[in-house]
Amino acid sequence: MERVYDNILQTIGNTPLVRLNNVVSDLPCTVYAKVETFNPGNSIKDRMAVKMLEVAEKEGKIKPGGTIIEGTSGNTGMGLALAAIVKGYKCIFATTDKQSKEKVDILKALGAEVIVCPTNVEPEDPLSYYQVARRLNREIPNSWYVNQYDNLANRQAHYEQTGPEIWEQTGGKITHIIAAAGTGGTIVGIGKYLKEKNPNVQVWAIDTYGSLLKKWFDTGEIDMGEVHPYISEGFGEDFVPENYDRTCIDLFEKVTDKDGAVMARHITKEEGIFVGYSSGSVVAGLKQLKDKLKKEDVVVVIFHDHGSRYVGKIYNDEWMLDRGFLEVSTVRDLIGGLGHRRLVTIDEDAKVSDALDLMKKYDIEQVPVMKDGTVTGCITQGGLFKKLIEDANVRDYNIADVNESGLPVVEMDTRLDRLTHYINKDNGAVLTKDESGQYHILTKYDILNAFSKG
Repeated sequence: MERVYDNILQTIGNTPLVRLNNVVSDLPCTVYAKVETFNPGNSIKDRMAVKMLEVAEKEGKIKPGGTIIEGTSGNTGMGLALAAIVKGYKCIFATTDKQSKEKVDILKALGAEVIVCPTNVEPEDPLSYYQVARRLNREIPNSWYVNQYDNLANRQAHYEQTGPEIWEQTGGKITHIIAAAGTGGTIVGIGKYLKEKNPNVQVWAIDTYGSLLKKWFDTGEIDMGEVHPYISEGFGEDFVPENYDRTCIDLFEKVTDKDGAVMARHITKEEGIFVGYSSGSVVAGLKQLKDKLKKEDVVVVIFHDHGSRYVGKIYNDEWMLDRGFLEVSTVRDLIGGLGHRRLVTIDEDAKVSDALDLMKKYDIEQVPVMKDGTVTGCITQGGLFKKLIEDANVRDYNIADVNESGLPVVEMDTRLDRLTHYINKDNGAVLTKDESGQYHILTKYDILNAFSKG
């Protein structure tokens, strides 16, 4: 008979370990993912959120009916919000404006008040989400500031829970653990436990460019020159949280924003595991380190959170394309990245004045001409300009009277580098037709923009 739980918090932990196959097929070793999305808040942060609250309750730092206050990138807040619902607390969270809208919306759905703060300020700035959380704690009676960065119950949760689970699930055969490095709780807590069981277990932390953690680990120096804005979410820091213990970590590796985002999409499509940004970065970092791995190694990577947090970002083709992250090679790729963009057309029976109005309204240089749902030609700014010089009454003509030769129509699977054969000074766009019969237009700018970002 399966166990029946008294509340949702009892379902935290005992997440599955799943072998990865396709995305790590070039690695010599066995790779398993600890899929933390099975926690009720869909992230590994549920573990430490509940642990930190339980310790605070035992130490009398929060009383019944009190307010939990924290600065969070989203996932810790979700774990705390779940605990608050079960235990009867209120929540106020400060977060940064780089976090996905989905994270903020979920926190609000769980009953939390959310204050969005600017990302690109120093940690000591009164507007930073760290300082906003501290100020609220000072101002609100019976409130508790969690401070996951310096709260050692954070790493204790992973020492007591996540580390032992991984050791048991691998039968003690684990040789490497790989996790993203943010507050330090996950990587240090798991690493400390595993190294006590076997000092030879390698603990690898994944950092992002724009974070100072790797240089601090390598040199002991806190270099603010390393800090700059980055897009990756949920890991990397501009200071060193107290949860860090360098003796529990063997190596830091940095991964670019693009590589983490692209790999997350690969994991989802090739393994069927819907993961977030940090999970993609962890696997990308592991693949960067493949020369350090052997056939007999048993590697565990942490899949920290769920892809649903990022549907408006890394799983949105337009967002990816805008940042040069989308791997674009065909017309289909480019059309997908441009989103649902309306194709402006004009009927043969319309007036030239109508075409001029469309060009002005939508700031476009060419308008495909249609008859009975089929493209019969094109009206361009350049062609109309020449005709207007010759005859000022052209505005009153029917489109059919001035219709120019049609734009080239290419297949959806045409490679982008072949489009240069169709684009010239007289023809600044091409058309394509998808499987539903809908036309799409690609302008010279669209194509040049794709190449410049690729």
